Amino acid sequence: MFGEILQKFADKSPISVMVHGLLMRLLNAEAMDGWFESVSETQYTRKILFSSLVALMMQVVCRVRSNVHVAYLNSNIETSRVAVYDKLKNIETNTSRGIVQYIANESRLIISEMKGCNAPILPGYSTKLLDGNCIEASEHRIKELQDTKAGALPGKSLVVFDPEFDIATDVIPCEDGHTQERALLYKILEIVMPKELWVADRNFCVLSFMFGIAARLAFFVIRQHKQTPFNPLSEKEFIGETGKGKVYEQKVLLTSEDGKKMVVRRIIVELNTPTRDGETEICMFTNLPAEHADALKVADIYGKRWGIETAFQKLEKYLNSEINTLGYPKAALFGFCLALVAFNIYAVVMAALRAAYPDKDINKEVSDYYVAEEVSTTHGGMLIAVPEEDWNVFIHGSVVEISMILLYLSSKVNLSKFKKHKRGPKKPPRPKNKFKGHPHVSTAKLLATRAP
Repeated sequence: MFGEILQKFADKSPISVMVHGLLMRLLNAEAMDGWFESVSETQYTRKILFSSLVALMMQVVCRVRSNVHVAYLNSNIETSRVAVYDKLKNIETNTSRGIVQYIANESRLIISEMKGCNAPILPGYSTKLLDGNCIEASEHRIKELQDTKAGALPGKSLVVFDPEFDIATDVIPCEDGHTQERALLYKILEIVMPKELWVADRNFCVLSFMFGIAARLAFFVIRQHKQTPFNPLSEKEFIGETGKGKVYEQKVLLTSEDGKKMVVRRIIVELNTPTRDGETEICMFTNLPAEHADALKVADIYGKRWGIETAFQKLEKYLNSEINTLGYPKAALFGFCLALVAFNIYAVVMAALRAAYPDKDINKEVSDYYVAEEVSTTHGGMLIAVPEEDWNVFIHGSVVEISMILLYLSSKVNLSKFKKHKRGPKKPPRPKNKFKGHPHVSTAKLLATRAP
């Protein structure tokens, strides 16, 4: 299957081979440049291929290189550094969005073939988790930013996450960092399909959005915003208890801005422990039929919304998703979207492990941190040692063949190397001794005072 050198890496670090093999398959130059030509509206290729930009930025996103400049110095791009930055700052947002969609579709095909999906949150429904992400303030390198101390926001986006495949399926990038997330919801409605279940926080509790989802024969579980008007049609009824509190349900009437009416269920969870903001209850609106999901199930579904919060945490912790040296909005959004691409590639690896070890709870037992650490420490040497043509098995293989290769590599993974270690309860902070008049202390002397 592999050349001699690649086989050695497959034996010793199969995770690294899986990740780079997927990168070669999904982001190879021929596929990327062909795809770019089919979707680009105004930008065109002259001296810098789109695939070269993707390869350069993926090194930064995956923390193989510390920044864009270092990645450029180690690339084969023959144009100037200024030309590279100029190309990045003009990447169209539809291109950034499109590459996420493209890789998500390819990833879904492989995961389905391997049968590595998670169990559906609600059988019979395709669940989508929706949340917004504001890219952190960038450095003030751009001339227009140099006279201000205020944080410079290069953009924000809405991200759609599929918990069954564990991938980001779509993103709505926006260059204006001050744009309200609600202002982008009309673009989400354009992709809503029948029988989908959309789960979102109260920031997306907008009447036009909920009515739009229902009009597309889809469903929602959205946390109630205090300013969203409704008319109660029944008293709240106690349904049962969960680990978080008592659950109630009532029927309510929603009226849209244009006078349309819709009867929905309002689920109330009276919390055993208040939230960080001191709230004692969480309320949700849903148009799910009660026979498909009772109030307890709806409360559980909303709790699964934290899946997308966890995804954002992984993006921030293991990938360089917000490259603050990229101040131009298009460049910053392109970097964020490539981080979503990298996240999806890692998701395919995790799906392969789930398929190869069905008796293990891979999501709970395998540490994303250790996986990322393994890849980062092995990746550079592997690229130097392995002949480029050895990766053709990934580039030219069919979906069935790629799935078989990933399952073969997964069978070689020593799961104990990547086992999560649960952190114990946090200890209360201890009072500090000031040692007045002594800015330093001797560690050895303090250790000598320790009781035997």
